[in-house]
Amino acid sequence: MASSIETGGAWSTMEDVSLCEAWLLVCHCPLTGNEMKFFNMWKKIHAEFCEKIPESPRTEMALLSRWKLLNKEMAKWRDALAKAMNLYRSGENRTNELIQAQMWFGATGGGKKSFTHHECWEVVKYCKRFIIIPTGPDVVLNETPLRGSTTSDSPLDSPMSEDSPIQKEPRPIGRKAAKAKKAGNSSNHNSKFLEEIARQNAIRIEMEQKRQDMEVAIQAECAREKEYLHKKDMEKTDRETIAMDTSHMSPETKQYWKLERRDVMRRRLFQDDGPSNTDWLNDQNH
Repeated sequence: MASSIETGGAWSTMEDVSLCEAWLLVCHCPLTGNEMKFFNMWKKIHAEFCEKIPESPRTEMALLSRWKLLNKEMAKWRDALAKAMNLYRSGENRTNELIQAQMWFGATGGGKKSFTHHECWEVVKYCKRFIIIPTGPDVVLNETPLRGSTTSDSPLDSPMSEDSPIQKEPRPIGRKAAKAKKAGNSSNHNSKFLEEIARQNAIRIEMEQKRQDMEVAIQAECAREKEYLHKKDMEKTDRETIAMDTSHMSPETKQYWKLERRDVMRRRLFQDDGPSNTDWLNDQNH
């Protein structure tokens, strides 16, 4: 298997977005989308990708491997948004909806704690595979469920969906109908795009505020810990000063330790943080 360096190194956001755009253009073409074989499909995707990023070292196999990863993560994000929408319908605000979706995404496992491919999501979120269908409780009539959860029927659950999405989808609409639909939905698409950007900004602001609050709390805790350690060190030094054996010392040294003991006793009895009685010794040394 080729390493990431041999196939072009780490993927940039521009490469991921270009790959999603190429996949969407080729696989959802109204004329040829359902008629291509798997091999030809990825040759066309590679050609479209290279038009967007000329002289790219990415091979067809590299594009396929990257798409499998993006496909899996965007499917998890679609399901997480669907779950979060149920909470929004019960009264939660839009910011909490995105935070809840990130929590659902992280809880599904797979190593990543949060979804980061938002630019790719903007490209593919309106194609049939990634359309969000909110989940919810079953609707029952005469003890017969009318609708079940759609999560288990996700088109991404099929092993074939990672490689050949067209086999699981009906024939796309014709070219004229596709153009008419695109023109009719452009304004709605733009408004939804702006709304999602606003939600993402709100999440970033909230997360930044939480980070700053956490830093302040950590700094305060470090200051308390530092003060505690300083106090413990001073107490240890005071005990050593009181216990100092001066019987073998010269008269000058004995006088020094006598004054030091006096400072210790004064500090402990009167909580006096004033200058030491022996500061004159330090002044004479300068």
